[in-house]
Amino acid sequence: MAASDSNAQAPAQAPFSLVGKSALVTGAARGIGLAISRALAASGATVLMTDIDADEAEHSAAAVGSGGRCSVSPAPSALACRLDVTSPESIHAAVEYGVAQMGRIDILVNNAGINTASDRVTVERYREEDWRRILSVDLDGVFLVSRPVVEHMKTIGGGRIVNISSVLGIVPARLQSGYIAAKAAVIGLTRSMAIELAPHGILVNSVAPGSTLTEGTRKLFYGEDGAYSDKAQSLLSHIPLGRPAQPEEIAAAVVYLAAPASSYVTGVVLPVDGGWTSGYLRDW
Repeated sequence: MAASDSNAQAPAQAPFSLVGKSALVTGAARGIGLAISRALAASGATVLMTDIDADEAEHSAAAVGSGGRCSVSPAPSALACRLDVTSPESIHAAVEYGVAQMGRIDILVNNAGINTASDRVTVERYREEDWRRILSVDLDGVFLVSRPVVEHMKTIGGGRIVNISSVLGIVPARLQSGYIAAKAAVIGLTRSMAIELAPHGILVNSVAPGSTLTEGTRKLFYGEDGAYSDKAQSLLSHIPLGRPAQPEEIAAAVVYLAAPASSYVTGVVLPVDGGWTSGYLRDW
């Protein structure tokens, strides 16, 4: 076929290619955030890895690609910058830095999150300071970081936002009032954002990880000296696949929601939970 043929078309973009795209990931220094950053970079994106721990973010960015704290070398696949998701000033500085160094932000992954590591208690004993601390990071952080990024995405004609919720935002558990409330609210916020931003070409979805093998869950459940290691087998008994997720398995879902393959997907909550939310596994 001649190149001038009116039916000739440019090759479609590979469904999972992120070549030419730039991403900002919060809470990217370790765990799921680090795995997400690696996966996005492996798919071709330039990634700004942000974290409240700037030194660890710098170290992680160096492992993912070339980069350093608020510095840039030729054509890096990963940069690093400090970002406190509870501070509007810190957020705006990081977003401005990302736009200045990468040219644009096509993908935002709101991953930063915390939970209480111990002292899990019923709601009447749940400390107000824990409640406010968790909601300020896990819920307010998603809201605060999204706002300036959305404004930017409108100027470039669209984008993708992936909010990291939790299986516990879908199926509540006991003794974690603040975390449960925050992660359930992230799901509601995701759906609201999806409806509002679709006319601007901004797709907003959520990934809800199940129990995932990170440094934090090792300290709680999966390490020999974990605070709740005696309950690890009981937890796994509710998961049809019978094991925790690897961080890379969560990251793969994020890549899908950031990639061209999901171009007609918005407002979705995607559980990556080994079947946890499918129903009861136990025999009756």
